[in-house]
Amino acid sequence: MLLLIKIKERIDNVNVLDRLKVELNHKDYFTDEEYTMYLQENELTATDNYNKSTMQRNLLLTVIDILEAVSNDVDLMRTIADGTTNMSIGECIKLLSTRINDIKDRIATLPIDSEDEGNGNFGIMFTRGY
Repeated sequence: MLLLIKIKERIDNVNVLDRLKVELNHKDYFTDEEYTMYLQENELTATDNYNKSTMQRNLLLTVIDILEAVSNDVDLMRTIADGTTNMSIGECIKLLSTRINDIKDRIATLPIDSEDEGNGNFGIMFTRGY
């Protein structure tokens, strides 16, 4: 029982940056400062405690942004496709593309916050007279 309490405390005290790194399998594609920039672009603060129910969608959008940046950086792709992976750059790009699509599918299954419902293009189309 004490072990379960400690595990829950540890999970509850994970900050957003650390949770992002878990989602990226602890791959150091960029510096923490660059990861923080990507988080901020998706309205997340790196030092906040991660709350899955309110932050998961934006965290996954951040992961997509990072993986797209990685796939667009040929030099970075060369380091990923080095001799330790036994994959070509093309194979790495294909795997990243598959991972990005899987994350997009995962995002599509997440419930939309009531705050966000009125902000989509569908709502704008009917409220602006398009």
